Amino acid sequence: MQCYTELTPPTAVTHSISLPFLSAQSNNLVVARASLLQIFATKSVSAEIDNAQNSQLQSSTADQPYDARINDDDGLEASFLGTDAALVRSDRSHYTKLVLAAEFPLAGTVIGLARIKSPSSASGGEALLLAFRDAKLSMVEWDPAKHSIQTTSIHYYEQEDLQGSPWAAPLSNYVNFLTADPGSRCAALKFGTRSLAIIQFKSREEDVDMQDWDEELDGPRPVKEQSTTLTNGTSSNQETPFSTSFVLRLPNLDPSLIHPVHIAFLYEYREPTFGILSSTSSPSSVLGRKDQLSYMVFTLDLEQKASTTILSVNGLPQDLFRVLALPAPVGGALLIGTNELIHIDQSGKTHGVGVNPFSKQATSFSLIDQSELELKLEGCQIEIISAENGELMMVLNDGRLALVTFRIDGRTVSGLSVQLVGPDLGGHIIPTRASTLSKLSRASLFVGSEDSDSTVVGWTRKQSQLNKRKHRLHDASLDLDMDDEDFEELEDDDDLYGEESAPSKQTSNANTGHGGRPGDLVFRIHDSLVSIAPIRDFTLGAASSTKAGEQSNQEGVESDLSLVCAVGKGSSGSIAIINRAIQPSVIGRFDFPEARGFWTVAAQKPIPKSLQGDRGTNSLGADYEASVQYDRFMIVSKVDLDGYETSDVYALTGAGFEALTGTEFDPAAGFTIEAGTMGQHMRVIQVLKTAVHCYDGDFGLSQIVPMLDEDTGAEPRIEYASIADPYILLIRDDASIFIAKMDNNHELEELEKDDTSLASKRWITGCLYEDQFGVFLRTQSDKGTKVGENIVMFLLSKTGALYVYALSDLKAPIYVAEGLSFLPPILSADYAARRGTSREALKEILVADLGDNTYSYPYLVTRNRQNDVTIYQPFRSNTESTAEIARSLHFQKLPNSVIAKNLETTTEDDVEEQRTYPMRRCDNIAGYKTIFLPGDSPHFIIRSSKTLPKVIELQGSGVRGLSLFHTEGCERGFIYADSHGVARVCQLPAGNTTYAEIGMPLRKLGLNLDTHTVSFHPTSGTFVVGCDFLEPFELPKDDDYHKEWHLERDLQLKPTVEHGLIKLINPATWTVIDTVEMDAFEIVMCVETLHLEVSESTNERKHLIAVGTAISRGEDLPVKGRVLVYDIVTVIPEPGRPETDRRLKLIAKEDIPRGAVTALSEIGTQGLMLVAQGQKCMVRGLKEDGSLLPVAFMDMSCYVTAIRELRGTGLCLMADAMKGVWFTGYTEEPYKMILFGKSSTKLEVLAVEFLPDGAELLIIACDSDGGIHILQFDPEHPKSLQGHLLLHRTSFSTGAHLPTRSMLLPRTLPATSDYLSQHETNGDSPSARSPSTVLFSSPTGVLATLSPLSEPQYRRLSFLSGQLFSSLPHHAGLNPKAYRAPASTGAVGRFPPGVDAGMGRNIIDGALLARWNELGAGRKAEIAGRVGFADVDEVREVLREVLGTNGLGYL
Repeated sequence: MQCYTELTPPTAVTHSISLPFLSAQSNNLVVARASLLQIFATKSVSAEIDNAQNSQLQSSTADQPYDARINDDDGLEASFLGTDAALVRSDRSHYTKLVLAAEFPLAGTVIGLARIKSPSSASGGEALLLAFRDAKLSMVEWDPAKHSIQTTSIHYYEQEDLQGSPWAAPLSNYVNFLTADPGSRCAALKFGTRSLAIIQFKSREEDVDMQDWDEELDGPRPVKEQSTTLTNGTSSNQETPFSTSFVLRLPNLDPSLIHPVHIAFLYEYREPTFGILSSTSSPSSVLGRKDQLSYMVFTLDLEQKASTTILSVNGLPQDLFRVLALPAPVGGALLIGTNELIHIDQSGKTHGVGVNPFSKQATSFSLIDQSELELKLEGCQIEIISAENGELMMVLNDGRLALVTFRIDGRTVSGLSVQLVGPDLGGHIIPTRASTLSKLSRASLFVGSEDSDSTVVGWTRKQSQLNKRKHRLHDASLDLDMDDEDFEELEDDDDLYGEESAPSKQTSNANTGHGGRPGDLVFRIHDSLVSIAPIRDFTLGAASSTKAGEQSNQEGVESDLSLVCAVGKGSSGSIAIINRAIQPSVIGRFDFPEARGFWTVAAQKPIPKSLQGDRGTNSLGADYEASVQYDRFMIVSKVDLDGYETSDVYALTGAGFEALTGTEFDPAAGFTIEAGTMGQHMRVIQVLKTAVHCYDGDFGLSQIVPMLDEDTGAEPRIEYASIADPYILLIRDDASIFIAKMDNNHELEELEKDDTSLASKRWITGCLYEDQFGVFLRTQSDKGTKVGENIVMFLLSKTGALYVYALSDLKAPIYVAEGLSFLPPILSADYAARRGTSREALKEILVADLGDNTYSYPYLVTRNRQNDVTIYQPFRSNTESTAEIARSLHFQKLPNSVIAKNLETTTEDDVEEQRTYPMRRCDNIAGYKTIFLPGDSPHFIIRSSKTLPKVIELQGSGVRGLSLFHTEGCERGFIYADSHGVARVCQLPAGNTTYAEIGMPLRKLGLNLDTHTVSFHPTSGTFVVGCDFLEPFELPKDDDYHKEWHLERDLQLKPTVEHGLIKLINPATWTVIDTVEMDAFEIVMCVETLHLEVSESTNERKHLIAVGTAISRGEDLPVKGRVLVYDIVTVIPEPGRPETDRRLKLIAKEDIPRGAVTALSEIGTQGLMLVAQGQKCMVRGLKEDGSLLPVAFMDMSCYVTAIRELRGTGLCLMADAMKGVWFTGYTEEPYKMILFGKSSTKLEVLAVEFLPDGAELLIIACDSDGGIHILQFDPEHPKSLQGHLLLHRTSFSTGAHLPTRSMLLPRTLPATSDYLSQHETNGDSPSARSPSTVLFSSPTGVLATLSPLSEPQYRRLSFLSGQLFSSLPHHAGLNPKAYRAPASTGAVGRFPPGVDAGMGRNIIDGALLARWNELGAGRKAEIAGRVGFADVDEVREVLREVLGTNGLGYL
């Protein structure tokens, strides 16, 4: 059987909501990405600092603020102030940044979010109501004691008896949505055709009860739940924050509610009140029905379960699709249609505006005409940005911004207007449509998108300087014609004095009666969440982005192949390059076989006596300042060929280093263990095995601290050291510690160990940490801490306990956690394991900050003997500063499924192999605060402000030592020596590369076109991309048959059609070097690289690019297609652009008169191609005259979505969009195609793939509901009708991440793999021994693999996932097994994909296995033994095979 593993998390944002969640005062954004829930806090960052930090990152001009001086009178004076004056004014504002607080993978697909005020929540914040597909609800709250969410109630409405009529479609076919009462009294979930579930919440004032229930009117009285008494003696009924829920049939409220469109709860009502948009007849655009919708407002009486109709408005246009409730002072509801906006206030008075010419034809409803805007409102999103000014922001479905403004007279609305935001004011900063909007703060808004990166958009108000320009003030009620230039002249001081002055301005503006006028707002992007959704297509290719000269430098740190994906939709279309390991850009490469460790230091030069006057060091110039200067020296520890240990010091140059001579540094003193600076960069510290040497800034020796135990006379050797100015901690080989402090004279003095256990206990390791965040030490005074007061020491004892000391007071530890070596999910001071519980053998701990320029936070990282790391996040359960640390400090284990790879050690006595390299804290590598893990399996732990810490591998062989390297030639870089003796000076590629966002290095390159297909051409090393853009569609002018067409010539708002392009991209620079435009109305459907025969006489073969297209001229004319075959030829490059030396050259084309060309593949052994054209699949050969000769065909059903051939065998799979999978064969003597077997004919297949598993051949089919079906051809099975029907082995649901593209790839396995050994014992042929895996991509940005398992692996992993299922908590009360069960409703339920031959076997869910590390050490050992593994190490080995990207080693 197989294991399904997700490689990347979903990145498409489907829902969002802002609410105080973590505490009553917090401002949080909750984001749902299909099946991932993320909770963000917001942080305000000065724009000036942010721009300075990201100056190298912000290459795109779109993010730059609009410089208002361009058309401004004041620009003249400002321009004399020098170049920087322009920036000072625009950057006094603040950016709103998102910081991830927590994230939770869910076993369900989120379809709605709502906020509920909960009087009883533990955190004091509000509760969150989650709706899941198809009709499930969970209410969650933040639990500060566990630093996680806790589920307070779950509701389930998928039972048979709630499903209406027997002929109703399954629940998944309906649009189900959630809406909540703004007063938090109840929420409603609309599901099915016309069912409404009402969930009531208990408010503080009154407890809902049913005193006056009338059984005749209200039906039988519901049975009141018996109050069950819990063990602690309290009644369960008082504990729940909700009352029982009930289901209403909408026609029971009012008989006309037969076809509900949308529902929303309204503001400002004493009882829960909702507005509903519905109609009595089903919607139809064909029947010409007009104005058939009605809007009704109902008040609910929850006690009586009764409702009252308050108002009803009929005759509304039939294209309305959403009700948006508006708070005071506007009130009422805004109805959104595709051509108009209509506001209905609480009295039923209506105001509407038509935004395109079709609004007059579509409705007779009275609307203000703004048809010159020509807006299309399908898929638009609207959010209130200023309730008091009546301003709403609208994101259109092409990403443009518009403002909707209400005119308010006193308490009534007198009208509304729509205005587009100009490009100069930031109207085009969002590339494509939004899926959700949430207001974050007074001047910022979150724009979530499923088709591109999600962004935080902020705005500033441009307002006139009243004293200067009163004559220019413009009253919005007099529609004066104002130019864009006039708008810009309404210059503002808003940015000049920060944003604090804006609220007072708004009120004065509102009082003068001008209203917040559109055009006054300037929008800019503050922050963004990276997304690779939707992944439209992907390919593997050699994406070496280096020039020929640098190739030698990059050798050894580049992967063979990269995964190149076409991602995004519309103008956010991009190419994403993904690798599994970090590939640093190497600036210098040296052979340095003796190097074992590096330490770069930025020491301050000693100040000459002649300069040491009263002036201090401020005026001495940059030479004597260390804070701003680059690293000057590097200390290297070496082992020569004879095993002799020395150390050397080097002076750093731009991108390298040279030996430093003539100093008092003694190379023969021994092996350096640690080095750094102390005494505010005045002293360089070198820790050797036997002593500590102190030097001044020019390496003059100032002090030697020997390791001598005065009582015993022994000389313990130093094993590990940690420096945090002004303290140094040494761990020695007799398990004792030595702590010293540097005094004002820059001399090290040993500290007395006041606590006797410090001297008596035996320690494994420890570290020092400077606590800048007050996580471990609460600073008492407001004046800030003195130097060294906030240094904390963490020690790991031989018994596996964690001791924490404040170095300012060593009398007693401030915190002791005995259970650290059990690695529990939450570590606290009072954690105690059962006796006999097995422990983890920890060899190292480190506390360090992880994060980026925006936000960082300390984490505790432990490493065991196998080099696996566990990351703990410290948190305080009690936020009060007076709380005692021993009670309030806890450590939460973070998810990390990365398993280190360990090379077999060669010999027992090999000193080199047994040398351990400690984890390194790196304060700034390309802007990241990170931790590096050296050894055989080198990894960085990287965290950005919007992700959890991720463990990411460094490409190449094992690493011996690493250090920061910050010089003029290599800013914020690092230097390391690998196990082959090569030293490299590197930088992490910054700019458009991110690391932690998807847990793998990701580089995105925008093409600004809708990009949907990509293919790699191996001989030229280039990528071919299929794109399209939209252009207006015009009817032919001179058509004699359709005289009525001339009536439509003057349409202003023309329909748009796609126009295809093919682009050639050179990965050396990732630029487009050639573009081929298709004919009018021609769309690129597929692009494949095929190895075709180009000559019938010589049988020569070449890699060629085959393109399938569709020509669609409208729905009343048949679709045609074309097959185009291109070669990529070498040409003379453009001057100054050496990468443009390739071009696409058309060598063959074939017009297809009927049907589009939807899929292409190679077939057979003679270099022919298989073309899916319309309802046929044809085998064609390339002739020398440029035509494609058909030689064999097969008739298909409706629309072929994918064809695959098992390379060189002639076995083919064809997937039909309606009629399932066909398994066919192709023979060459004679040419013909034969049908072997079919699946069920009711299967909508999007992707299909072969999966060879040893001697078996499996067929993988992915349907439109997200199901993966495993089928097999077996003519000997009695029910298969001699193989005509394919056998159905099992099915598996991917939830929201339905696979739309797939590829069969080779799988890299360790030589000791159980899977390989099983096939060798079975005596399979060598070809069957090359293992395979299938890679899937989905519209939510998830990449996943399906890998076959051997029989022993399957059995044990199947048991293991069952144990994990019962041992781990599942968020929101969801059931992972039910989530992965295939759809039992709909067509798949009624018509199984094939003859059932499953034998009760299922695909194993890798998401459960990936949570293995969340268990504590004792539970792991217990489960491993119960499932049948020898020990925990054996589980590690099997999981390393099936999880993550280890099977794709070439990436």
